[in-house]
Amino acid sequence: MVVKFKGCEAVKPSKPTWKGSLTLSEWDQVGTITHIPTIYFYKSNPNWITPDDVIPNTLKDSLARALVSFYPLAGRLRWIGGGRLELDCNAMGVQFIEAESDSKLEDFGDFSPSPEYNYLVPMVDYSLPIHELPLLLVQLTRFKCAGVSLSLTISHAVVDGPSALHFMSEWARLARGEPLEVTPFLDRKAMHGGDFSSRAAAKPPRLYHSEFDQPPLLLGQSDNVQERKKKTTVAMLRLSKDQLEKLKCKANDSYNLYNNNSSAGSTTKRGGYTRYETVSGHIWRCACKARNHKAEQPTALGVCVDSRSRMQPPLPQGYFGNATFDVIATSHSGELVSKPLGYAASRIREAIEKVSNDYVLSAIENLKNQPDLTRFQDLHALGSDQGPFYGNPNLGVVSWLTLPIYGLDFGWGKEIYMGPGTHDFDGDSLILPSSDGDGSVVVALCLQVAHMDAFKKHFYEDCLQVAHI
Repeated sequence: MVVKFKGCEAVKPSKPTWKGSLTLSEWDQVGTITHIPTIYFYKSNPNWITPDDVIPNTLKDSLARALVSFYPLAGRLRWIGGGRLELDCNAMGVQFIEAESDSKLEDFGDFSPSPEYNYLVPMVDYSLPIHELPLLLVQLTRFKCAGVSLSLTISHAVVDGPSALHFMSEWARLARGEPLEVTPFLDRKAMHGGDFSSRAAAKPPRLYHSEFDQPPLLLGQSDNVQERKKKTTVAMLRLSKDQLEKLKCKANDSYNLYNNNSSAGSTTKRGGYTRYETVSGHIWRCACKARNHKAEQPTALGVCVDSRSRMQPPLPQGYFGNATFDVIATSHSGELVSKPLGYAASRIREAIEKVSNDYVLSAIENLKNQPDLTRFQDLHALGSDQGPFYGNPNLGVVSWLTLPIYGLDFGWGKEIYMGPGTHDFDGDSLILPSSDGDGSVVVALCLQVAHMDAFKKHFYEDCLQVAHI
């Protein structure tokens, strides 16, 4: 696919905004601190029979107005020592790129992520100093059929998924001529632990946090350098509503066997396994089979839990920052494969139920006391061999099942497809709800090329097997 770049400019807030250093929470500075891409495709619309500059001008104008309220996105990060960052709110702006292609939307088939997306998603030049990198880059690409794609890549050190979607939704509202619906809450002290409201009343308990340990290595290996280098591929795997129900029945057939005791401080209602617990457990088991692990191979699955409603008091509406909490489910491959699906789901539920107010505050306090945060930062987008690696023998499964990811309308209708952009790190996976609301889910999965065919085989064959009661 040939893409011609027509222009690139900085879009700055349309009005003066507060300038100064914004302290980031510890949670902003661990895990993935590079940029995360998403992409939207739109069919041509009769309303587009206008001068060519109307669409980009509408997007840029509304973006400039959105940055008045969301001004941290117009700033820059800077290192302050000890692997720590702060946010310089300097209104330098975000990058807006315009491009065009001779391709048509139908050339993309089912829109599965592919290397061609590299030309449609803004590239971040990580060879530059971090204080020169925009926190948000946007690319508008026009196609021969008059359709367009709108892609964004946004710094995960500044926002998590819910905050990024909050910004996107408000930007679209402004483009449609509507006012903001929810003003962002920008004070990161809400996640500082001991600095906000009643959280200052007592020092958080000291709890063990397995999420700060290095993930398991393949047996017989002393590092994961070679695993990081292996070629990967991406698949978009759909589970119909019927297949999903069969998986949930399989998982819940052994529910009582693995859930006799409720975890202390549990924040999750007891009951049958959720879609996320079921599908994540299924992915985990299939990956162990496809990777042909030895039975005694330790394996970890990274789970992202939104702590907004789990904090006491809950975080303010519109909290703009990172509030998703990474926890780890662990097991051995032999146990996952030999035991029913309910066992894998129970390991995941156990990890999720740890996330209480005390657990989050304890984790933040733990990070505050670390002399250097570098070892907790995932810098694989920079080509580093350091930081957590959730490739073989591990996985990371992120859920978008409850996020408002669809229906982004800038005034010319909703997208025909929305999904992750470039997605090429072994073990990364994402569960999305179907865009047509039919109850199905889609798993966007990246695995090493050598393991993908076997994974697909197990992924669908295991859905058909009769559950053991």
